[in-house]
Amino acid sequence: MGHAAAGAEIGVIGGSGFYSLLEDVHEIKVDTPYGPPSDSLFLAEVGGRRVAFLPRHGRRHTIPPHAINYRANVWAMGSLGVKAVISPCAAGSLQVAVKPGDFVVCDQFVDRTSGRPHTFYDGPIVTHLSSAEIYDPVLRDLAITTIRDHGIEVHERGTVVVIEGPRFSTRAESRWFSDAGWEVINMTQYPEAWLCRELGMAVVNISLITDYDAGVIEGTEAVDALTVLEVFQQNAARIRDVVLDLIGRFPGDLDALGARDALAPTRGDGHATSSEDIRLFETGL
Repeated sequence: MGHAAAGAEIGVIGGSGFYSLLEDVHEIKVDTPYGPPSDSLFLAEVGGRRVAFLPRHGRRHTIPPHAINYRANVWAMGSLGVKAVISPCAAGSLQVAVKPGDFVVCDQFVDRTSGRPHTFYDGPIVTHLSSAEIYDPVLRDLAITTIRDHGIEVHERGTVVVIEGPRFSTRAESRWFSDAGWEVINMTQYPEAWLCRELGMAVVNISLITDYDAGVIEGTEAVDALTVLEVFQQNAARIRDVVLDLIGRFPGDLDALGARDALAPTRGDGHATSSEDIRLFETGL
């Protein structure tokens, strides 16, 4: 993958606020077989680690959730040698106990999107990768500890239901999701987190709760985009500080997380996926 010389080991897919105040940031453009990513990638050193930052919606937030080129974004990260991805996002709450301003370190997702290209494995090699444990447990534990150390209310696990957008849920949908016991609602975690796993990258999500979804608390105002933006901006410094601190706490050996190893028994023809298969797949040869 052609950008190894300007490589990184950790990726952050989020807003421009994560890198805008850092020193010595290098902007690079990355081409992918899936078209252009949301923006340039921005390389910097944080806590002694080489990090690639990518604004999920573009640096001026011009790409809506349903139109993001998720495969290009994740492929671009992989092309730089990234082995672990932090995927922070704004999200709504589906449970009264999960309050606006809280952080949730999700451990599961439910996909309610439609029509998004969501796999790198389109054949001819048939590949099935388990998504039972989509978010890396080691990185989740580190995220929980880091958030606590910053004095922020954190929920140690949660299921994020990912809707297509750009519309918010109806009250009926919101009650349906809430009654199912799910905690968080968002528009971008799928297929982003899944695609990271398909390329053998460990992934951890931090959901910053901006609002209660429409059907959670009867009689309250339905969620609107202005409220979401206001709460997120109020908490932007907190999520930025947590992410940058978390980077410095990542394990030295990211290969030990085992995300790449999970690709080994995924071939549908009964043969294990070898490291050579993966290399050829990643380079597009």
